[in-house]
Amino acid sequence: MECQIGVISGDGIGPEIVTEAKKVLDQVGKKYGHNFRYTEILMGGCSIDATGVPLTDDAIETAKASDAVLMGSIGGNTSTSPWYKLAPELRPEAGLLKLRKSLNLFANLRPAYLYEELKEACPLRDDIIGDGFDMMIMRELTGGLYFGERKTEEVDGVVTATDILTYNENEIRRIAKRGFDIAMKRCKKVTSVDKANVLDSSRLWRKVVEEVAKDYPEVTYEHMLVDNCAMQLVKDPKQFDVILTENMFGDILSDEASMVTGSIGMLSSASLNDTKFGLYEPSGGSAPDIAGKGIANPIATILSAAMMLRYSFDLDKEADAIENAVKQVLKEGYRTIDIMPQAGESKDGITQVGTVKMGDLIAERV
Repeated sequence: MECQIGVISGDGIGPEIVTEAKKVLDQVGKKYGHNFRYTEILMGGCSIDATGVPLTDDAIETAKASDAVLMGSIGGNTSTSPWYKLAPELRPEAGLLKLRKSLNLFANLRPAYLYEELKEACPLRDDIIGDGFDMMIMRELTGGLYFGERKTEEVDGVVTATDILTYNENEIRRIAKRGFDIAMKRCKKVTSVDKANVLDSSRLWRKVVEEVAKDYPEVTYEHMLVDNCAMQLVKDPKQFDVILTENMFGDILSDEASMVTGSIGMLSSASLNDTKFGLYEPSGGSAPDIAGKGIANPIATILSAAMMLRYSFDLDKEADAIENAVKQVLKEGYRTIDIMPQAGESKDGITQVGTVKMGDLIAERV
């Protein structure tokens, strides 16, 4: 298979972790007879430095011409970087929001899976962890508060900021269908998360989800308020299969879920539209404080590449090969610094490795 992949290396640790993901993809291509061709796309702080904007129209067109896009991370230190002295629409993250909107990437899939070998890194007690957990957070990505109208103005002599949260039934219905579709391939349970006791947008969300659920009689579904869901994620994460929720709630809950797994450096994500096209990226940020030190964990980006093979290219066997290689490397005791045992935990049979070595080990085991 010939696959044209747009690559957004981005800022901070982005170029380092993307390099390792490409290394693993190239090994997959060599073993299974595929040709992965890469086209670099500027986005984020590096694009600001080069073009004055976080995402150019040419970059969008390059992304659209690709079969899928693999991304590292964007942005910098919000307190010290000159990028954050710019107007909001010119900051690095504005490029990502624009790209999602331009490519109609409305469905964000973010798995949260606890590896047996990383149970010690999980901050929860053993009796809570049990046999581990495996959930998928389905986050609506192009609507809600992040894309609503916003303004800051003086009202009666007081500076006042306004952000408007808007959803229509079509936006809710399409992400709900995608969530139930994913549940059909998993454990057939959906937990729809909202704030229907307060927000009109959440009451509409709940109404539409109930309508969609009628088309999936095999799927068990429930409604859960977002504050309760945040508590349940640390009280009993095993109860969840697919968490379906809106943009801001999904942003917050998926980060919480990532830390329950032990490290955000382990979690992949996919952002999909109505076609096979998707944007694949790690759940973590650009970590500018460790950029260039060779210690960043590339596993989330490598697993994101596996998601790309599975969802955009229908290469399930190849995706399995990457995921199994990651499990094997962890089983053999290799760790980047973020998933090393903490003080007081057993370090027998554990070897700390850097970014490049971790990529090498995974590629060798594909």
